[in-house]
Amino acid sequence: MKILFPKRNARAVKLCSLLLVSGLASTQLTGCFSVGQEFAGSRVPEIKIGKTTKQEVSDIFGTPWRTGMEDGRTTWTYGIYKYSLFGADDTQDLLIRFDPQGIVRSYTFSSTRK
Repeated sequence: MKILFPKRNARAVKLCSLLLVSGLASTQLTGCFSVGQEFAGSRVPEIKIGKTTKQEVSDIFGTPWRTGMEDGRTTWTYGIYKYSLFGADDTQDLLIRFDPQGIVRSYTFSSTRK
C-alpha cells in the first residue's frame, strides 16, 4: 500500500485536518440554516379572495416554492424559514388555495417578522 503523505508531513496533515474540521464545526454552530425562498410578504394584502388568479399570484410572488393538493384542489406555498441556534428565527410563509378555475379560494399568511 502506497503512503500518500510521508511521515515527516504527518503532523502537518493532522493539523490541517483539525483546522478544517474545527472550521466546519464552528460554522455549523454559529451560522444560520435556511430553507425556502424569499418572497414579497408586504404584498399579501393584494390577494383578493374570489378574484385573484394564479397568473396574478405568479406575477406578484413569482414561482411558488412548493405546490400541492388539499381536498383535491391546487395549493401553492411561498416560504422562507431561517433558523439560528443563538438568535431569533426569521420565518414567513404563505399558503394559497385555488378553486378549479384557478381563482384564489383562500390563503394563510404567517410571519415572525415585525
